Amino acid sequence: MQVNLAGKRIAILATDGFEQSELIEPRNALAAAGAKVDIVSLRPGSILGMKHKEKGDEVEVSTLVAEARASDYDALVLPGGVANPDELRTHPEAVQFASDFFRAGKPVGAICHGLWMLAEADVARGRTLTSWPSLQTDLRNAGADWVDREVVLDDNLVTSRKPSDLPAFCEKFIMLVGVGAERSDEDSLHYAGDHVSAGGDPVSRAEDEGMSIGGEARRMAEIRRAEQKMERMRGEQGKAH
Repeated sequence: MQVNLAGKRIAILATDGFEQSELIEPRNALAAAGAKVDIVSLRPGSILGMKHKEKGDEVEVSTLVAEARASDYDALVLPGGVANPDELRTHPEAVQFASDFFRAGKPVGAICHGLWMLAEADVARGRTLTSWPSLQTDLRNAGADWVDREVVLDDNLVTSRKPSDLPAFCEKFIMLVGVGAERSDEDSLHYAGDHVSAGGDPVSRAEDEGMSIGGEARRMAEIRRAEQKMERMRGEQGKAH
C-alpha cells in the first residue's frame, strides 16, 4: 500500500559518524513517499557517514539545530552510528529539539544507537522499545521496557535495532507519519480524549468494551487498519502470481 506524505516535512537529526544506511535509507524512503526531508545538524556544511567501521559519504546539512524548531516539522528520525548520537547528546539544543517532538506527540523514529538521545532527553520512561543490544542497560536504566525485536511501535515512537531492520523500520515509520493524512472511509468509531494504552489492538478493545478511544489509540487503530490493508494487498498479489 502506498502512503502519500506530500506536504509532510521530516527532520533527520544527525552529525558526523552517523551510520550511513540508517540515514540514507529512511531519507530516500520518506522522499519517495512525497515528504520533504531536512538534515538537521550542529554545524553548517556537510556531515560524514560511516559504513560500520569504514568512512562513508558526506551528506549536506539543511538546517542548524540551533535554528530548527520541532513545530516546523511533522516527524523526526534519529539514525544510529556510535559517534553520531554520542556527540549529539552532549549538545543541549539537540536534546531539546528531540524532546520537543515527544512533548508535541509527533512521530519519532529511532534506530540502533540513535536511542541514546531518548535516554538523554528522558523520554524513554514507560516506553516499550528496541535498539542495538549494547544500549539495553542504558535504556532500562532510563525507565524503558527493552525488547529484542525487528521493529517496535509504541504510540508515536518507532524503534529498530540495526541496518538489516531498515525495511521494516521505514515501512512502519512512514505508515505512522501518514496516519491522519488520509482518513479511511471505514472509520466509524467515536474518538474521545481519554487515554487508552497502546498495548493490544485498540479497535478490538473499544468494540469489545463499548468504549470510545483517544488520540494515541486512534493512531494505533489507523496504523493497524493500514497494515491489514497492506497484508490483504500482498495476499492478492500472491494469488495473481
